Amino acid sequence: MRIEQEIRIRKFNKALIYLVLILLTLICLFPFYLLIVNATRAHSEIQKGFSATFGSFFWTNLKNVLDNKQLPVLRGIVNSFLIAASSALLATYFSALTAFSIHVYDLKLKQFIFSVILLIMMIPNQVYALGFVRWMGTLGLMDSHIPLILPAVSSPVVFYFMLSYMQSNLPLAMIEAARMDGASEFRIFNQMVLPIMKPAIAVQAIFTFVGSWNNYFIPSLIIRTADKKTLPILIAQLRSADYLKFDMGQVYMLIFLAIIPILIIYIFLSKYIVRGVAVGAVKE
Repeated sequence: MRIEQEIRIRKFNKALIYLVLILLTLICLFPFYLLIVNATRAHSEIQKGFSATFGSFFWTNLKNVLDNKQLPVLRGIVNSFLIAASSALLATYFSALTAFSIHVYDLKLKQFIFSVILLIMMIPNQVYALGFVRWMGTLGLMDSHIPLILPAVSSPVVFYFMLSYMQSNLPLAMIEAARMDGASEFRIFNQMVLPIMKPAIAVQAIFTFVGSWNNYFIPSLIIRTADKKTLPILIAQLRSADYLKFDMGQVYMLIFLAIIPILIIYIFLSKYIVRGVAVGAVKE
């Protein structure tokens, strides 16, 4: 009798857990569903309020967005992709390289360097934005993509995650064995360490790509030319258009186009996110 009661309790708890997970999933997916619905509706229909049914203006809104001469949408997508992909590549490689030096080498100021990097990680972008913009103006790099890509070389958050992952999964004995076999430091890092770091690199590449793709604050201060603007700037520009020319259908369509690459990345690489976060957060 007691065994049957325990089985019933376990089934009830399992069903309750699934119910909560389903509700959380629906809550998370509802904004995306609402976005897609509004992307298929006309401006006048959106002004009437909420609707759970799809409209018939999807292709009209898409055509209006792509044909908008004041908004080079396709060019903005290309710019955002190049900046986000380059930032992800630089951030993951050089952060892993920095974490490798902190983890492997017995430096005298290792603890001090690590503390300084953590302090930098706590400083928000708004604090140094004005000084950064003035510095870029002095270097003649205003209205350029370079200030949006090169700072990714120094990514304290990515470095901290890489270091935590190395401390859990990179034995120093393997490095010493490779040195005894005559391998150079860069060969050890590129051919031995990077393959081990694949889950962590994939996770941080995704997060860095998404963060750079959605970045609006710094690019809005740097970029002036229309052909060099990123997608978040174009979305803000469309939302701040003249009232008589304002079209919510185009706004939702442009936001929908902006999230497609992010959704694709998360769908195909979600397993790396779960695996990398789980391994990187737990030390043996």
